[in-house]
Amino acid sequence: MPKTNPGRFFEDFRLGDRLVHATPRTVTTGDAALYTALYGTRFVVQSSDAFAKHIGYPKSPVDDLLVFHIVFGKTVADVSLNAVANLGYAGCRFLSPVYPGDTLSTVSEVIGLKENSNRKTGVVYVRSVGTNQHGDEVLDYVRWVMVRKRDEAAPAPPEHVPALPKALEPDQLGDACPLIDPEAWDTALSGQRHRLSDYVAGEGIDHVDGMTVEEAEHMMATRLYQNTAKVHFNQYTEGQGRFGRRLIYGGHVISIARALSFNGLANCFQIAAINGGRHVAPLFAGDTVFAWSQILAVEELPGRDDVGALRIRTVATKDRPCAEYPLKAGDDYDPAVILDLDYWALIPR
Repeated sequence: MPKTNPGRFFEDFRLGDRLVHATPRTVTTGDAALYTALYGTRFVVQSSDAFAKHIGYPKSPVDDLLVFHIVFGKTVADVSLNAVANLGYAGCRFLSPVYPGDTLSTVSEVIGLKENSNRKTGVVYVRSVGTNQHGDEVLDYVRWVMVRKRDEAAPAPPEHVPALPKALEPDQLGDACPLIDPEAWDTALSGQRHRLSDYVAGEGIDHVDGMTVEEAEHMMATRLYQNTAKVHFNQYTEGQGRFGRRLIYGGHVISIARALSFNGLANCFQIAAINGGRHVAPLFAGDTVFAWSQILAVEELPGRDDVGALRIRTVATKDRPCAEYPLKAGDDYDPAVILDLDYWALIPR
């Protein structure tokens, strides 16, 4: 038998497959520092032990998206090594805080399969669960990915497209955030005075700043998450593909947009859930990412008088500033849009 892993192709998946992913990962302060170096994220709770302890955390937690990327990265070798593109996310819940020293593992279940009409590829839906060393679930999410077939003539597995929630309800949020003291929240140190009641549904926020993506940075980020997808690393193969170059990992775009959103959403210190997300168009090294957000809902959380939640739609673009809030051009997305992300973020009351 071969001793190397070529990765699963679409016809290799079966509904109900349980995939136990290799290489548990202990998260360190070095990982957190490198994550900051890659994106320039400035959210204060994840930046300062002193601030985090002052409001009620035992110490500064690991950035939510770093947790997401590490849990996601475990899945690549078994789910998306032969992917064309990652397509979207749904029902993503952050369930427990993660601190430096915690060890993360991931298990996935195949919950949906659909062959594409060209018979060259198919879409695989998986639910992935990340746990810590105590067996506590820290993250639970669904993603769907387009995967190549090994043999176009191979019969496809039976089709099943799962029903996915459009959004999580407010009573499903906040498990990863301990009770905090909102009176101890220092707005001078956090970078902005606005709290829950200062936002209204429907308002738009141009995050103003832009960040140019460098080839070395996106490859370092993807290696940080131990994500081995060929489309991000192998210029030899991707140079012969439809784009002629490597794709930027979609999670890299999400982290850039989140970091940019600090300018306008600085007190939205924790992502509680991702309702859904779509990678609208590819991003390549040399492109500059901008972002804007729309507040979709402002909610109090049941049983919590310390924090509330904003439902936020963040749209990222490439090579186009967002003062005009670009989104659609007719029935389709504006050509500049690369990411459309719907999520809940916690903010002090």
